[in-house]
Amino acid sequence: QLQASGGGLVQPGDSLRLSCAASGRTFSRVTAGWFRQTPGKEREFVGATGRGTYYSDAVKGRFTISTDNNKMYLQMNGLKPDDTGIYYCAADDRTFNSRYLFSQSKQYYYWGQGTEVTVSS
Repeated sequence: QLQASGGGLVQPGDSLRLSCAASGRTFSRVTAGWFRQTPGKEREFVGATGRGTYYSDAVKGRFTISTDNNKMYLQMNGLKPDDTGIYYCAADDRTFNSRYLFSQSKQYYYWGQGTEVTVSS
């Protein structure tokens, strides 16, 4: 099971770090990532790590994924109002070998419950 935390209300330009804790497993040798969703829209790829690390164009250069044993983090800098949404962490025991697979939410088996991020002045 995965549990995401760390969301909150921040102002544009602020930073925030999300955490994802895994029960009974580690993030080594798996594929794990972050997706986000806003009302009326499909779940959107943010970034993922495994055999390589990939980010969406929308967050590249501002967001960073890291892992430490059974924790995965999403460091978000330079937040913008468009970054508002519910952020979900996800993982799969398989090793993906293409950016396309990393970015497809349907490829992930394990999901956290989501943590809400609101960027507003």
